[in-house]
Amino acid sequence: MAKYTESKCRLCRREGQKLFLKGERCFKATCAFEKRPVAPGQHGADRKKISEYGLQLREKQKVKRIYGVLEGQFRKYYEQADRQKGITGDNMLSLLERRLDNVIYRMGIGSSRSQARQLVTHGHFTVNGKKVNIASYIVKAGDVIAVKESKQDNKYFTEIKQMKVGAMPKWLEFNPETLSGKIICLPERADVDAQIKENLIVELYSK
Repeated sequence: MAKYTESKCRLCRREGQKLFLKGERCFKATCAFEKRPVAPGQHGADRKKISEYGLQLREKQKVKRIYGVLEGQFRKYYEQADRQKGITGDNMLSLLERRLDNVIYRMGIGSSRSQARQLVTHGHFTVNGKKVNIASYIVKAGDVIAVKESKQDNKYFTEIKQMKVGAMPKWLEFNPETLSGKIICLPERADVDAQIKENLIVELYSK
């Protein structure tokens, strides 16, 4: 499977805003976007007029990078959302939020989505008691996500047990003592905290 291996800070600079791809570093003064908030490259600081198509493309690229998915997979999320009842853009964001790696990130177990994805692919979690190591696994309302019992003595997870639970999305609950959480309900558009104009993505794919 294809994988982005270049600097993640370049992605934030290219999109013109922080995408919070590197966890705690994004909140520090050492953040590359804080030092140079312009697009990468020789002419990154030059102002360019962006076409309507360019705006739509940049919005799609931004969302792909926030959630760490590639074009083929992202297109499938759009097509699945388009077949569902309701607003296509809202459905698409809900599917992205329900990815297992995003859920682990939202619970605070991973400091970034990429770290959460690594934890999932290494087989540290179960869903409803069954091991799941697929980062793109889509959770459902009522699902219980937990760290495998055999992994709970791992130093990383013992530190998680000691942490204080921060602000949690209303569709999730997490108990650090038991290293388990539950999907209370499906996420809605209001639960997505990133600045996303999903209507531009729908317009792009609808052409």
